[in-house]
Amino acid sequence: MSGKIVGLAIMISALFAGGALYYLQVYGFYEEVSAEAAEVRLMPLGSDVPVRILAENIEAIDAESSPIRFRACFTTPSSLAMLSETYVGLARAVPRNAPGWFDCFDAEAIAAELKAGTALAFLGEKNVDFGVDRIVAITEDGRGYVWHELNDCGEKAYDGTIVGEECPGREEN
Repeated sequence: MSGKIVGLAIMISALFAGGALYYLQVYGFYEEVSAEAAEVRLMPLGSDVPVRILAENIEAIDAESSPIRFRACFTTPSSLAMLSETYVGLARAVPRNAPGWFDCFDAEAIAAELKAGTALAFLGEKNVDFGVDRIVAITEDGRGYVWHELNDCGEKAYDGTIVGEECPGREEN
């Protein structure tokens, strides 16, 4: 009889822990970011300082638990032709998945548009956090998406490789 009780206790504990883990990963750590804090900026050609672009209807989420959890959606009246002549473009960008409840950000659809050439990716900002760049993708019809991606320094730092002098110093909190 006591084996059944122990087994039942283990099963209930495992279900509770699994449910808590799921909730924390999908909902728990994310917070909405105000439109003012989530302004959209792009890196101009020949400059190291990002500039704000016209962006409306900004929806953004972030989590302090990881520097790559930032996601945002917006609209812009700026044309892709003007943007590509003015700002640093990226040849390869792969959007990261967002939680299912953040409806405006569909990583698969964004990746398909980037692959089809109906959207272009731009460098939003270098090193928003150590080793993390902000990537911005904008479609032909003015829909825009923002996410964070590890850069070369971040990949080296997080996989244990020696970072080297070409990377900026890491700030300690």
